[in-house]
Amino acid sequence: MLLAGKTAAISGAASPRGIGLATARLFAKHGARVAILDLDDAGAQRAAKELGQGHVGIDCDVANLESCKRAAQQAIEAFGQLDILVNNAGMGIHGEVAELPFESWERVIRTNLHGPFLCSQQAARRMLARDKGGRMIHITSVHEESCWPGAAGYCASKSGLRNLMRTLAIELGPHGITSNGIAPGMILTPMNKRAANDPEYLRNAEEQIVVRRAGRPSDIAQMALYLASDAASYCTGATYYVDGGWMLTWPPV
Repeated sequence: MLLAGKTAAISGAASPRGIGLATARLFAKHGARVAILDLDDAGAQRAAKELGQGHVGIDCDVANLESCKRAAQQAIEAFGQLDILVNNAGMGIHGEVAELPFESWERVIRTNLHGPFLCSQQAARRMLARDKGGRMIHITSVHEESCWPGAAGYCASKSGLRNLMRTLAIELGPHGITSNGIAPGMILTPMNKRAANDPEYLRNAEEQIVVRRAGRPSDIAQMALYLASDAASYCTGATYYVDGGWMLTWPPV
């Protein structure tokens, strides 16, 4: 029970096959009370019900300041405290820069970068006021480091999130609040539709991964559990690559 007595808020955690819900399930298994934050209110309620009594679903648009304020307040009202934040909500819209509508770029940046800023700000204020430390975990991507054509918004937002994470580590570390990033490689989630629907693409991709398999949401959840626990109290400001060794061979020769 690594998280007994702790409370956690996890954004973008309603998807049944996503990283967020896998993390919520593992946190709950280890004793945490979890707030499922998601734009899909019905999905958030279903996910919280699945976790069982003591967990809550909260409607939250991470790209909207007032929505984040309300979600943070609801979490505090439900639990009385907030110990752990997992910034998981994210999205991608593909299109090369010369043709990408600004609205698409802005939507990705608002969700993937503004969202973690707003959620972290609300969580930080409450953790600082309580003065009992805390944990912030940010789900970035191997593409905070590597880029590919047609994904400017996604890659820019994830690299920006990396330095937001590092800045939070510097600012909050003296108060016992750690801030770390997890950079997933190829994880089989609904967001990775091509890998799910194209067996040949998946096979070729797995040949470039050192451990020769794509990742599962549970692989990310296990790292999040460690970073949320007391065992990681001396870890802050770092990105943990959970990619099966993929970045060791990027780009493929």
